[in-house]
Amino acid sequence: MTAGLTTPGPRLLAAALVGVLHALALVPITPGLTQGAPVVSAWAVLPAILQVLAVAGLVQVLQAARSAREGAAAGFVFSLCWLTGCIWWLFISMHRYGGLPAWMAAAAVLALAATLSLYLAAACGAWVRWGRGRAWGLQVAAFAAVWCLAEWARARWFTGFPWGAAGYAHVDGPLVGWAPYLGVYGIGAVAAGLAAALQVAWARGLFTRAAWPGVATALVLAITPLLLPGGFTSPGASLSVALLQGNVPQDEKFEEHFLYQALSWHVQALGRAEADLVIAPETAIPLLPSQLPEGLWEALAQRFSTGRSHALIGMPQGDEDAGYTNSAMGLGPNLPLFRYDKYHLVPFGEFIPWGFRWFVDRMHIPLGDFNRGALAAPSWPVLGARVAPNICYEDLYGEELATRFKDPAQAPTVLANLSNIGWFGKTEAVGQHLQISRLRSLELQRPMLRATNTGATVVIDHRGVVQAALAPHTQGILRAKVQGREGTTPYAWWAGRFGLWPLVLMACAVLLVSARLSRRG
Repeated sequence: MTAGLTTPGPRLLAAALVGVLHALALVPITPGLTQGAPVVSAWAVLPAILQVLAVAGLVQVLQAARSAREGAAAGFVFSLCWLTGCIWWLFISMHRYGGLPAWMAAAAVLALAATLSLYLAAACGAWVRWGRGRAWGLQVAAFAAVWCLAEWARARWFTGFPWGAAGYAHVDGPLVGWAPYLGVYGIGAVAAGLAAALQVAWARGLFTRAAWPGVATALVLAITPLLLPGGFTSPGASLSVALLQGNVPQDEKFEEHFLYQALSWHVQALGRAEADLVIAPETAIPLLPSQLPEGLWEALAQRFSTGRSHALIGMPQGDEDAGYTNSAMGLGPNLPLFRYDKYHLVPFGEFIPWGFRWFVDRMHIPLGDFNRGALAAPSWPVLGARVAPNICYEDLYGEELATRFKDPAQAPTVLANLSNIGWFGKTEAVGQHLQISRLRSLELQRPMLRATNTGATVVIDHRGVVQAALAPHTQGILRAKVQGREGTTPYAWWAGRFGLWPLVLMACAVLLVSARLSRRG
């Protein structure tokens, strides 16, 4: 089955092609969002199928590699194509909005993708060296282990950048049943094992008796999550919500004339939106409290000081002496002012890594160094619900959100994401971020409210289903009901206490056993 992969050139080309296929699997194909919930079609499972087939193709290439170095090269090329296809829209923020020359912005995206690809390169090299052996079961388990370690390293090392993790392709597939047990990286590892098992079956002749173990393993991995019990939570308090989507053009957001236009729209919308909870997105108010027109903040506080309505508003906080934070402020009747400060900051956008000041200075974007908030931040009590804010790409880190579930009595019943990804234009970044939020809802079995500047502004229930939505890149207010949830999933329990270390240690143990047995062979 590897007759066409006998030389390095064809192997690297094949790795590139299946890497592109893997990137396509991470392009959401959920039908267009409108005022109301989108209809999910049978096509929604296609990304899950493409993802497994792409990884099976990579395993095929690695089986043909003649050395660990060749395996690492194939893994690097695969990952470079995959990640470049997933994060190419960073080019827009750096070139269109940041003013970098096109060649420099493109080079920066490629450099980032190449750096992140080193993790999978090391994983593939290790698998060729120690995991590839005569025992097919050992190959499958070892490949799932190295894949898991590579995704963990990319997600956590040097602050992490886990966008485009393999598990997000399965949000509408059968493997998503693993979400409340294993989380997104566990789903990715199971998918990698499934792909390796299918490759074993294919290499042995799919319809031959020798292929039966691989086929059986693939079926077990695919069907088991459909049989697992999934109800770990029960209904909690309900809220009526109003989610604001200002659709402020990013190149105008901080220009004085347009800034006050956008500020005026958000303030007026906050004033007229009648709901238990009104949410304005990240930096909906793009000024510090000291920079606001006199009396504006006091008027907003007065608006929400009586009645039932509460407001959660994205706005920066701080001063030159104390430092600055990317924050969400909560206003409500008979409640002290609530404040949530973003914990997981974006490299280059919210803090500048050492040695990269020259690069940031070349862009004309209001960037800076922010202070971090608390990891396990308390929830905000709203009419019997407990609302847990997170800002922008913080919802990529399910293990960090899980830290808020250590005390079941104080655990969130509703998650709220305040985002602005207008930096990336009308690209699939909007749909990708929606898939990420949906998987957080599935891992933690909590509804997610997403109030964003340009989309996707949606209400997601605890099953990861979009219940209501605004069309992206439009201005409006989404009104809906949300049902909070009580209870804790297995993933929230272990990830909230130990982070991703249980998965990492299990993967290391599998790889260690594989290496020892390989030496004996």
